Amino acid sequence: MEALNDLRSEIDSLDRELIQLFSKRLKLVSQVGKVKHQHGLPIYAPDREVAMLQARRLEAEKAGISPDLIEDVLRRFMRESYTNENQFGFKTINPNIQKIVIVGGYGKLGGLFARYLRASGYPISVLERDDWDVADRILANADAVIVSVPIANTLETIERLKPYLTENMLLADLTSVKREPLVKMLEIHQGAVVGLHPMFGPDITSMAKQVVVCCDGRFPERYKWLLEQIQIWGAKIHQIDAIEHDHNMTYVQALRHFSTFANGLHLSKQPVNLTNLLALSSPIYRLELAMIGRLFAQDAELYADIIMDKAENLEVIESLKQTYEDALKFFENHDRQGFIDTFHQVREWFGEYSEQFLKESHQLLQQANDLKQG
Repeated sequence: MEALNDLRSEIDSLDRELIQLFSKRLKLVSQVGKVKHQHGLPIYAPDREVAMLQARRLEAEKAGISPDLIEDVLRRFMRESYTNENQFGFKTINPNIQKIVIVGGYGKLGGLFARYLRASGYPISVLERDDWDVADRILANADAVIVSVPIANTLETIERLKPYLTENMLLADLTSVKREPLVKMLEIHQGAVVGLHPMFGPDITSMAKQVVVCCDGRFPERYKWLLEQIQIWGAKIHQIDAIEHDHNMTYVQALRHFSTFANGLHLSKQPVNLTNLLALSSPIYRLELAMIGRLFAQDAELYADIIMDKAENLEVIESLKQTYEDALKFFENHDRQGFIDTFHQVREWFGEYSEQFLKESHQLLQQANDLKQG
Protein backbone atom coordinates (compact mmCIF):
# COMPACT_ATOMS: atom_id res chain seq x y z
CA MET A 1 0.00 0.00 0.00
CA GLU A 2 2.93 2.35 0.67
CA ALA A 3 4.06 1.97 -2.93
CA LEU A 4 0.53 2.74 -4.14
CA ASN A 5 0.36 5.85 -1.97
CA ASP A 6 3.71 7.00 -3.32
CA LEU A 7 2.49 6.59 -6.89
CA ARG A 8 -0.69 8.46 -6.14
CA SER A 9 1.28 11.25 -4.51
CA GLU A 10 3.42 11.53 -7.62
CA ILE A 11 0.30 11.65 -9.80
CA ASP A 12 -1.15 14.41 -7.60
CA SER A 13 2.08 16.36 -8.02
CA LEU A 14 1.92 15.99 -11.80
CA ASP A 15 -1.71 17.09 -11.77
CA ARG A 16 -0.69 20.28 -9.98
CA GLU A 17 1.97 20.85 -12.64
CA LEU A 18 -0.68 20.35 -15.31
CA ILE A 19 -2.83 23.02 -13.66
CA GLN A 20 0.07 25.47 -13.86
CA LEU A 21 0.62 24.58 -17.52
CA PHE A 22 -3.09 24.99 -18.22
CA SER A 23 -3.01 28.40 -16.57
CA LYS A 24 0.01 29.44 -18.65
CA ARG A 25 -1.65 28.29 -21.87
CA LEU A 26 -4.87 30.19 -21.11
CA LYS A 27 -2.87 33.35 -20.40
CA LEU A 28 -1.19 33.01 -23.82
CA VAL A 29 -4.60 32.51 -25.42
CA SER A 30 -5.76 35.67 -23.67
CA GLN A 31 -2.90 37.56 -25.33
CA VAL A 32 -3.92 36.08 -28.69
CA GLY A 33 -7.43 37.38 -28.10
CA LYS A 34 -6.11 40.90 -27.53
CA VAL A 35 -4.09 40.78 -30.75
CA LYS A 36 -7.08 39.50 -32.72
CA HIS A 37 -9.18 42.34 -31.32
CA GLN A 38 -6.59 44.94 -32.26
CA HIS A 39 -6.27 43.69 -35.83
CA GLY A 40 -9.89 42.72 -36.42
CA LEU A 41 -9.15 39.02 -36.91
CA PRO A 42 -11.91 36.39 -36.57
CA ILE A 43 -11.97 34.38 -33.37
CA TYR A 44 -12.17 31.12 -35.33
CA ALA A 45 -9.25 30.32 -37.65
CA PRO A 46 -10.15 26.91 -39.18
CA ASP A 47 -6.89 26.39 -41.08
CA ARG A 48 -4.81 27.08 -37.98
CA GLU A 49 -6.97 24.76 -35.89
CA VAL A 50 -6.73 21.86 -38.34
CA ALA A 51 -2.97 22.24 -38.75
CA MET A 52 -2.40 22.47 -34.99
CA LEU A 53 -4.50 19.40 -34.20
CA GLN A 54 -2.81 17.33 -36.91
CA ALA A 55 0.64 18.31 -35.62
CA ARG A 56 -0.23 17.51 -31.99
CA ARG A 57 -1.75 14.16 -32.97
CA LEU A 58 1.45 13.15 -34.76
CA GLU A 59 3.58 14.26 -31.80
CA ALA A 60 1.34 12.36 -29.39
CA GLU A 61 1.59 9.18 -31.47
CA LYS A 62 5.39 9.42 -31.50
CA ALA A 63 5.34 9.79 -27.71
CA GLY A 64 3.16 6.69 -27.33
CA ILE A 65 0.11 8.69 -26.27
CA SER A 66 -3.35 8.28 -27.75
CA PRO A 67 -3.84 11.01 -30.42
CA ASP A 68 -7.55 11.02 -29.56
CA LEU A 69 -6.74 11.85 -25.93
CA ILE A 70 -4.63 14.83 -26.95
CA GLU A 71 -7.21 16.04 -29.45
CA ASP A 72 -9.98 15.77 -26.85
CA VAL A 73 -7.96 17.85 -24.38
CA LEU A 74 -7.02 20.47 -26.98
CA ARG A 75 -10.57 20.80 -28.29
CA ARG A 76 -11.77 21.41 -24.75
CA PHE A 77 -9.10 24.09 -24.40
CA MET A 78 -10.19 25.69 -27.65
CA ARG A 79 -13.83 25.88 -26.53
CA GLU A 80 -12.67 27.63 -23.36
CA SER A 81 -10.42 29.90 -25.40
CA TYR A 82 -13.20 30.97 -27.77
CA THR A 83 -15.37 31.89 -24.79
CA ASN A 84 -12.59 33.86 -23.11
CA GLU A 85 -11.75 35.80 -26.27
CA ASN A 86 -15.23 37.37 -26.23
CA GLN A 87 -14.26 39.56 -23.26
CA PHE A 88 -11.99 41.75 -25.39
CA GLY A 89 -14.77 42.79 -27.72
CA PHE A 90 -14.46 42.87 -31.48
CA LYS A 91 -13.24 45.29 -34.12
CA THR A 92 -15.94 47.63 -35.47
CA ILE A 93 -16.20 46.73 -39.15
CA ASN A 94 -18.36 49.73 -40.06
CA PRO A 95 -17.61 52.77 -37.85
CA ASN A 96 -20.10 54.81 -39.89
CA ILE A 97 -22.99 52.97 -38.22
CA GLN A 98 -24.28 55.29 -35.52
CA LYS A 99 -27.39 53.40 -34.42
CA ILE A 100 -28.79 49.86 -34.70
CA VAL A 101 -32.33 49.13 -33.55
CA ILE A 102 -33.17 45.55 -32.61
CA VAL A 103 -36.90 44.87 -32.62
CA GLY A 104 -37.29 42.27 -29.88
CA GLY A 105 -33.84 43.05 -28.51
CA TYR A 106 -34.80 42.04 -24.98
CA GLY A 107 -35.70 38.54 -26.14
CA LYS A 108 -33.19 35.73 -25.93
CA LEU A 109 -31.89 35.71 -29.51
CA GLY A 110 -32.30 39.45 -30.02
CA GLY A 111 -30.49 40.01 -26.75
CA LEU A 112 -27.63 37.77 -27.86
CA PHE A 113 -27.11 39.81 -31.03
CA ALA A 114 -27.47 43.06 -29.11
CA ARG A 115 -24.70 41.92 -26.78
CA TYR A 116 -22.35 40.99 -29.61
CA LEU A 117 -23.05 44.17 -31.55
CA ARG A 118 -22.41 46.29 -28.46
CA ALA A 119 -19.17 44.36 -27.90
CA SER A 120 -18.28 45.38 -31.46
CA GLY A 121 -18.73 49.06 -30.68
CA TYR A 122 -22.19 49.74 -32.14
CA PRO A 123 -24.80 51.84 -30.29
CA ILE A 124 -27.89 49.67 -29.79
CA SER A 125 -31.50 50.68 -29.21
CA VAL A 126 -34.32 48.24 -28.55
CA LEU A 127 -37.93 48.33 -29.71
CA GLU A 128 -40.28 45.99 -27.85
CA ARG A 129 -44.00 45.27 -28.22
CA ASP A 130 -45.01 47.98 -25.76
CA ASP A 131 -42.85 50.64 -27.41
CA TRP A 132 -44.77 51.31 -30.61
CA ASP A 133 -46.18 54.57 -29.30
CA VAL A 134 -42.62 55.90 -29.22
CA ALA A 135 -41.37 53.94 -32.23
CA ASP A 136 -40.68 57.13 -34.18
CA ARG A 137 -38.20 58.25 -31.52
CA ILE A 138 -36.53 54.84 -31.18
CA LEU A 139 -36.19 54.31 -34.93
CA ALA A 140 -35.20 57.88 -35.79
CA ASN A 141 -31.80 58.08 -37.53
CA ALA A 142 -31.25 54.32 -37.34
CA ASP A 143 -28.73 52.91 -39.81
CA ALA A 144 -29.92 49.33 -39.37
CA VAL A 145 -33.08 47.67 -38.07
CA ILE A 146 -32.95 44.00 -37.11
CA VAL A 147 -36.20 42.11 -36.44
CA SER A 148 -35.99 39.30 -33.86
CA VAL A 149 -39.51 38.34 -32.80
CA PRO A 150 -41.46 35.05 -32.70
CA ILE A 151 -42.25 33.53 -36.11
CA ALA A 152 -45.98 34.11 -35.68
CA ASN A 153 -45.41 37.86 -35.18
CA THR A 154 -42.68 38.44 -37.75
CA LEU A 155 -44.74 39.50 -40.78
CA GLU A 156 -46.99 41.78 -38.72
CA THR A 157 -43.96 43.36 -37.05
CA ILE A 158 -42.22 44.00 -40.37
CA GLU A 159 -45.40 45.60 -41.69
CA ARG A 160 -45.61 47.90 -38.65
CA LEU A 161 -42.09 49.16 -39.35
CA LYS A 162 -43.02 50.54 -42.77
CA PRO A 163 -43.83 54.16 -41.76
CA TYR A 164 -40.53 54.53 -39.89
CA LEU A 165 -38.09 53.20 -42.49
CA THR A 166 -35.95 55.42 -44.67
CA GLU A 167 -34.13 54.38 -47.84
CA ASN A 168 -30.70 54.55 -46.20
CA MET A 169 -31.61 52.01 -43.48
CA LEU A 170 -30.64 48.35 -43.60
CA LEU A 171 -33.57 46.06 -42.75
CA ALA A 172 -32.77 42.51 -41.60
CA ASP A 173 -34.47 39.69 -39.71
CA LEU A 174 -33.28 36.73 -37.63
CA THR A 175 -36.26 34.46 -38.23
CA SER A 176 -35.88 30.69 -38.74
CA VAL A 177 -38.16 30.85 -41.80
CA LYS A 178 -36.99 33.03 -44.63
CA ARG A 179 -39.14 33.27 -47.76
CA GLU A 180 -42.17 35.13 -46.42
CA PRO A 181 -40.23 37.51 -44.13
CA LEU A 182 -37.84 38.33 -46.98
CA VAL A 183 -40.69 38.97 -49.40
CA LYS A 184 -42.41 41.19 -46.83
CA MET A 185 -39.25 43.19 -46.12
CA LEU A 186 -38.65 43.76 -49.83
CA GLU A 187 -42.27 44.81 -50.20
CA ILE A 188 -42.35 47.46 -47.48
CA HIS A 189 -38.77 48.76 -47.73
CA GLN A 190 -36.94 50.24 -50.72
CA GLY A 191 -33.50 50.15 -49.11
CA ALA A 192 -31.08 47.34 -48.30
CA VAL A 193 -32.66 44.08 -47.13
CA VAL A 194 -31.19 40.78 -45.92
CA GLY A 195 -32.64 37.68 -44.29
CA LEU A 196 -30.54 35.96 -41.62
CA HIS A 197 -31.11 32.72 -39.73
CA PRO A 198 -28.74 31.93 -36.85
CA MET A 199 -28.50 28.12 -36.75
CA PHE A 200 -28.08 28.03 -32.99
CA GLY A 201 -29.91 28.87 -29.81
CA PRO A 202 -29.38 31.89 -27.56
CA ASP A 203 -27.57 29.83 -24.90
CA ILE A 204 -24.27 29.56 -26.80
CA THR A 205 -21.12 30.72 -25.00
CA SER A 206 -19.33 31.69 -28.22
CA MET A 207 -20.14 32.35 -31.88
CA ALA A 208 -17.05 30.40 -32.90
CA LYS A 209 -17.93 27.68 -35.46
CA GLN A 210 -21.62 28.61 -35.40
CA VAL A 211 -23.47 29.01 -38.70
CA VAL A 212 -25.54 32.00 -39.75
CA VAL A 213 -27.61 31.53 -42.91
CA CYS A 214 -27.79 34.50 -45.25
CA CYS A 215 -30.58 34.94 -47.82
CA ASP A 216 -29.78 37.88 -50.07
CA GLY A 217 -32.43 40.54 -50.47
CA ARG A 218 -31.43 43.87 -51.98
CA PHE A 219 -28.20 45.92 -52.20
CA PRO A 220 -25.80 43.30 -50.76
CA GLU A 221 -22.96 45.80 -50.84
CA ARG A 222 -24.81 47.74 -48.12
CA TYR A 223 -24.97 44.83 -45.69
CA LYS A 224 -21.59 43.29 -46.47
CA TRP A 225 -20.27 44.93 -43.28
CA LEU A 226 -22.81 43.06 -41.14
CA LEU A 227 -21.81 39.69 -42.60
CA GLU A 228 -18.15 40.51 -42.06
CA GLN A 229 -18.90 41.54 -38.48
CA ILE A 230 -20.59 38.20 -37.81
CA GLN A 231 -17.55 36.42 -39.26
CA ILE A 232 -15.28 38.40 -36.95
CA TRP A 233 -17.26 36.88 -34.08
CA GLY A 234 -16.17 33.47 -35.36
CA ALA A 235 -19.36 32.40 -37.12
CA LYS A 236 -19.57 31.00 -40.65
CA ILE A 237 -21.90 32.56 -43.21
CA HIS A 238 -23.82 30.13 -45.42
CA GLN A 239 -25.45 31.76 -48.45
CA ILE A 240 -28.63 30.15 -49.75
CA ASP A 241 -31.81 31.08 -51.60
CA ALA A 242 -34.75 31.72 -49.24
CA ILE A 243 -37.01 29.13 -50.88
CA GLU A 244 -34.27 26.50 -50.78
CA HIS A 245 -33.58 27.40 -47.15
CA ASP A 246 -37.20 26.87 -46.12
CA HIS A 247 -37.37 23.55 -47.98
CA ASN A 248 -34.28 22.28 -46.15
CA MET A 249 -35.55 23.56 -42.82
CA THR A 250 -38.51 21.21 -43.19
CA TYR A 251 -36.02 18.41 -42.56
CA VAL A 252 -33.40 20.16 -40.39
CA GLN A 253 -35.97 21.65 -38.02
CA ALA A 254 -39.64 20.73 -38.46
CA LEU A 255 -39.25 16.99 -39.04
CA ARG A 256 -36.54 16.64 -36.41
CA HIS A 257 -38.40 18.64 -33.78
CA PHE A 258 -41.59 16.69 -34.42
CA SER A 259 -39.77 13.35 -34.17
CA THR A 260 -38.15 14.42 -30.92
CA PHE A 261 -41.47 15.63 -29.52
CA ALA A 262 -43.20 12.38 -30.52
CA ASN A 263 -40.46 10.27 -28.92
CA GLY A 264 -40.72 12.25 -25.70
CA LEU A 265 -44.50 12.01 -25.73
CA HIS A 266 -44.35 8.27 -26.32
CA LEU A 267 -41.82 7.71 -23.51
CA SER A 268 -43.90 9.78 -21.09
CA LYS A 269 -46.84 7.41 -21.62
CA GLN A 270 -44.87 4.20 -21.08
CA PRO A 271 -44.74 2.20 -17.81
CA VAL A 272 -41.05 3.02 -17.28
CA ASN A 273 -39.08 5.03 -14.74
CA LEU A 274 -36.75 7.62 -16.26
CA THR A 275 -34.19 7.23 -13.48
CA ASN A 276 -33.96 3.51 -14.18
CA LEU A 277 -33.66 4.14 -17.92
CA LEU A 278 -30.70 6.42 -17.27
CA ALA A 279 -29.07 3.96 -14.88
CA LEU A 280 -29.29 1.23 -17.50
CA SER A 281 -28.37 3.41 -20.48
CA SER A 282 -25.43 2.90 -22.77
CA PRO A 283 -23.65 6.16 -23.69
CA ILE A 284 -25.48 6.34 -27.03
CA TYR A 285 -28.91 5.84 -25.46
CA ARG A 286 -28.15 8.41 -22.75
CA LEU A 287 -27.18 10.85 -25.49
CA GLU A 288 -30.42 10.12 -27.33
CA LEU A 289 -32.40 10.67 -24.13
CA ALA A 290 -30.53 13.92 -23.55
CA MET A 291 -31.42 15.15 -27.04
CA ILE A 292 -35.08 14.34 -26.39
CA GLY A 293 -35.12 15.79 -22.89
CA ARG A 294 -33.44 19.08 -23.84
CA LEU A 295 -36.32 19.87 -26.20
CA PHE A 296 -38.75 19.96 -23.28
CA ALA A 297 -36.53 22.39 -21.36
CA GLN A 298 -37.11 24.99 -24.07
CA ASP A 299 -39.87 27.13 -25.57
CA ALA A 300 -42.97 25.13 -26.60
CA GLU A 301 -44.38 28.07 -28.61
CA LEU A 302 -41.23 28.30 -30.73
CA TYR A 303 -41.38 24.63 -31.68
CA ALA A 304 -45.10 24.80 -32.38
CA ASP A 305 -44.50 27.72 -34.76
CA ILE A 306 -41.63 25.94 -36.54
CA ILE A 307 -43.56 22.71 -37.06
CA MET A 308 -46.78 24.44 -38.10
CA ASP A 309 -45.08 27.03 -40.32
CA LYS A 310 -46.08 25.61 -43.71
CA ALA A 311 -48.01 22.78 -45.33
CA GLU A 312 -44.83 21.13 -46.59
CA ASN A 313 -43.80 20.41 -43.01
CA LEU A 314 -46.97 18.45 -42.33
CA GLU A 315 -46.68 16.57 -45.63
CA VAL A 316 -43.17 15.40 -44.76
CA ILE A 317 -44.28 14.43 -41.24
CA GLU A 318 -47.10 12.40 -42.79
CA SER A 319 -44.51 10.62 -44.94
CA LEU A 320 -42.54 9.84 -41.77
CA LYS A 321 -45.62 8.13 -40.35
CA GLN A 322 -45.83 6.01 -43.50
CA THR A 323 -42.14 5.14 -43.23
CA TYR A 324 -42.67 3.96 -39.63
CA GLU A 325 -45.49 1.73 -40.81
CA ASP A 326 -43.44 0.34 -43.69
CA ALA A 327 -40.47 -0.32 -41.42
CA LEU A 328 -42.68 -2.07 -38.85
CA LYS A 329 -43.87 -4.50 -41.52
CA PHE A 330 -40.38 -6.02 -41.77
CA PHE A 331 -40.80 -7.29 -38.23
CA GLU A 332 -44.50 -8.05 -38.36
CA ASN A 333 -43.78 -10.23 -41.39
CA HIS A 334 -40.53 -11.64 -39.93
CA ASP A 335 -38.79 -10.27 -43.01
CA ARG A 336 -35.24 -10.21 -41.64
CA GLN A 337 -33.62 -10.13 -45.06
CA GLY A 338 -35.86 -7.29 -46.23
CA PHE A 339 -34.73 -5.23 -43.26
CA ILE A 340 -31.07 -6.00 -43.95
CA ASP A 341 -31.40 -5.13 -47.66
CA THR A 342 -33.12 -1.85 -46.83
CA PHE A 343 -30.50 -1.11 -44.18
CA HIS A 344 -27.79 -1.45 -46.82
CA GLN A 345 -29.72 0.81 -49.23
CA VAL A 346 -29.87 3.54 -46.61
CA ARG A 347 -26.17 3.06 -45.89
CA GLU A 348 -25.43 3.63 -49.58
CA TRP A 349 -27.48 6.84 -49.47
CA PHE A 350 -25.37 8.14 -46.57
CA GLY A 351 -22.21 7.10 -48.41
CA GLU A 352 -18.95 8.31 -46.86
CA TYR A 353 -20.86 10.41 -44.36
CA SER A 354 -21.64 7.25 -42.37
CA GLU A 355 -17.99 6.83 -41.41
CA GLN A 356 -17.61 10.57 -40.84
CA PHE A 357 -20.62 10.62 -38.51
CA LEU A 358 -19.28 7.56 -36.70
CA LYS A 359 -16.05 9.42 -35.95
CA GLU A 360 -17.80 12.65 -34.99
CA SER A 361 -20.13 10.85 -32.61
CA HIS A 362 -17.23 9.10 -30.86
CA GLN A 363 -16.29 12.20 -28.88
CA LEU A 364 -19.91 12.90 -27.97
CA LEU A 365 -20.29 9.36 -26.68
CA GLN A 366 -17.15 9.68 -24.58
CA GLN A 367 -18.57 12.84 -23.01
CA ALA A 368 -21.91 11.16 -22.43
CA ASN A 369 -20.16 8.27 -20.72
CA ASP A 370 -18.23 10.69 -18.50
CA LEU A 371 -21.52 12.29 -17.49
CA LYS A 372 -23.02 8.91 -16.71
CA GLN A 373 -20.07 7.92 -14.54
CA GLY A 374 -20.18 11.33 -12.83
